[in-house]
Amino acid sequence: MKAFHIINFIAIALILVFICIAEELTVSSSLREVQNRCFNIERIIEKEGTLKIGRIVLAVDNLEYVWGEAESNLCYMVNHKNVQEIGQEIIKAKQYISEDNIEEFKVSIDLIKFYCHSYLHFMGANMHNIL
Repeated sequence: MKAFHIINFIAIALILVFICIAEELTVSSSLREVQNRCFNIERIIEKEGTLKIGRIVLAVDNLEYVWGEAESNLCYMVNHKNVQEIGQEIIKAKQYISEDNIEEFKVSIDLIKFYCHSYLHFMGANMHNIL
């Protein structure tokens, strides 16, 4: 009977470890993908010098799509209010494209990178999210 309890305890511990690893991989890969897309957008801006080109519009649309997918996955693991700032900054960045406001656009992209970097440090596996 005692062996049965030990086996159950080990099984539960392994399941929790698996959940923690899966959560950590999902969070970190999603946020790193968004960061990489922001770096790509910055490279395009440095090369082109304007926002009113198709590559920038397409890159921001792709960023919005990737973030939408990531946000829907992250909402299962973290509070939605903790990650909504990135979506808001993407919307602002799209508005700055129509205005060709490079400085404010760069600020929005920098804020997205900052949020991703910050979230990478405090999101992920923890017992509160598992329970």
